[in-house]
Amino acid sequence: MPNTRIVEIERQRKKKRMAKKSWVAKQKLKPKFSSRKYNRCSITGRRRAYMRKFGVSRIQFREMALRGEIPGVTKASW
Repeated sequence: MPNTRIVEIERQRKKKRMAKKSWVAKQKLKPKFSSRKYNRCSITGRRRAYMRKFGVSRIQFREMALRGEIPGVTKASW
């Protein structure tokens, strides 16, 4: 039985705009030089605005934080 969190992430991927499958597949290959490695969002595959600590892009981070899916993260208000 697959992990329910993984199934939910796959469902979200289908709903949202995603990175090209060819770019995601290319990124999985070992780069010729180690400095060519880059991170991608675990949900959408987006390359830019990646947050290392959480493993997602800023857009997904914001949505997850607003839904309360990231422990210890709340919307700032002052």
